[in-house]
Amino acid sequence: MKYYLAIDIGASSGRHIVGYESNGKIETQEVYRFPNFVDDQNGYLIWDIRRLLTEIKKGIKEAFLRYPKIESLAIDTWGVDYVLIGDDGEEILPCYAYRDGHTATAVEEVHSIIPFEKLYEKTGTQFQTFNTIYRLWADKKTGKLNKSAAFLMMPEYFSYKLTGVMKKEYTDASTTGLINAASEAFDPDILSALGYPQKLFPALDKPGVKVGALLPEIAEEVGGQTTVLLCASHDTASAFEAVKVASDCAVLSSGTWSLLGAKLSAPITTKEAFKSNFANEGGVGYVRFLKNIMGLWIIGELRKEFGTDYAEMVKEAKTSRYEELFDVNDQSFLAPKSMSEAIKEYFTRQARPTPEGRADLFNTVYRSLALSYKNAMDELEKVTGRKFGEICIVGGGAKNGYLNELTATFTGRKVTALPIEATAIGNLMIQIGG
Repeated sequence: MKYYLAIDIGASSGRHIVGYESNGKIETQEVYRFPNFVDDQNGYLIWDIRRLLTEIKKGIKEAFLRYPKIESLAIDTWGVDYVLIGDDGEEILPCYAYRDGHTATAVEEVHSIIPFEKLYEKTGTQFQTFNTIYRLWADKKTGKLNKSAAFLMMPEYFSYKLTGVMKKEYTDASTTGLINAASEAFDPDILSALGYPQKLFPALDKPGVKVGALLPEIAEEVGGQTTVLLCASHDTASAFEAVKVASDCAVLSSGTWSLLGAKLSAPITTKEAFKSNFANEGGVGYVRFLKNIMGLWIIGELRKEFGTDYAEMVKEAKTSRYEELFDVNDQSFLAPKSMSEAIKEYFTRQARPTPEGRADLFNTVYRSLALSYKNAMDELEKVTGRKFGEICIVGGGAKNGYLNELTATFTGRKVTALPIEATAIGNLMIQIGG
C-alpha cells in the first residue's frame, strides 16, 4: 500500500490527511488538525508564517508516526497571499493577510495606470480589493518589492521551507491578477506597466511537478523522508479537481469563502463576464470560471462572537421569522470588529428593520447566502450561455443541511451535497496520478 500526505490549509484551519488507493477509490485519514487565524499587530492583520510552518512540521511528524513510509506530500492553501524573500533567503516581514486594509489606496493607483476593464481583458481575474496585484503595488511603494529576490505564494513558500527549492505553481498564481488567461503565464505587459521586477515572476509549473526531497534537517525533525510535489495548490483548484460532475452541474465550494462556478474548456473575458465580475482561474486542464462570495466567514465570525456552535446556530435560525436579506459581499463584512454590529448597521443604513437577537442574525445570514448563490447561478447561465440544473456542493458548507435546503429553494435547482474533504482528495489525486 502506498500512502500520500495532503496538507490542506484554509483561512480558518489546517488539516493533514493521509490518503491511499483501495479498490479504485481514495481512502483518507485525518492525522492532524490545527486552527488558523490572523494576528492583529498594531492594527494590521498579519499571518504568523513561522507558527504555520511549525504546525505543518508537527502534522508531518504525526503522519510519519502513523505511516512510516509516505510516498509524497503536497500543500494547498487559500489564494492571493504571498511571502517576499530577500537576497539572504530570509522572509521580508510582516506577511499581511488579505483581509488587512493597508492597500486601500493601491486599487485606484493601479487602475490609473491600467484600467480594470483592460486588466480583465488580459487576465479574466475577478475584481477584489485584496487581489495580489494591488498589494504588490503597496510593497513597491514601501520599497519591499525592489528589495526582494523572490515572490512566493503561500504554498510555494511552505514547500520552499521544507525543501530549499522554489517552484512557482499555476493554479495559485491565477489568483494574483497577473496571469494572462490565454497564455497561462505572468503577463509581461502588466508587469512592465506597473514596474514590477520581471525576475520575481518566472515560468510557472503545473500540478504534479516535483519540488524536491525534504531538507535533511527537516527530515530529522519530522522523523521521515519524502518527496514534496506541486498539487493544484490553490485550495479551490484542488476542490474542483475532486468533483467529477456532468456538464449541467455547477460546483459550489463552500467554506470560509463560497466559490460558485463551472469547469470550462476556455476562459471567458467578455464584457458580460467583466460586468458580472466572474473569475477565470487555473484548473488542471480546464478553467475554473467562478465567483467569490463572502461565504461561511460571516457565520464563523458570529459563532466566535456568541460562543456557540454551528448546530445550535442552525437550530436557532429555524425559529426566526425575520425575512430581510442583505448583500453578503458588501465590503463592511470583510473584517469588522463585530460581525453582528456590521450586519445591524447595514440594515440601519438602508432604513430597514434590523434583526432582533441571535436567531434573526443567524437566519438572515443563511438566507442571504442562499440568495447570493441564486444571483450567481443566474449570472453564470447568462454569461456562459449554458443551463445548470444542479449545484454540487463540497467543503464544510456541504454539511449544513439547512443552508442546502435554502439554496435549493432560492435557486430553484437540485442541490447535491458531497460532504467530503474535497480539497484534500483533489490534492491527493494529483499526487497519486503524478
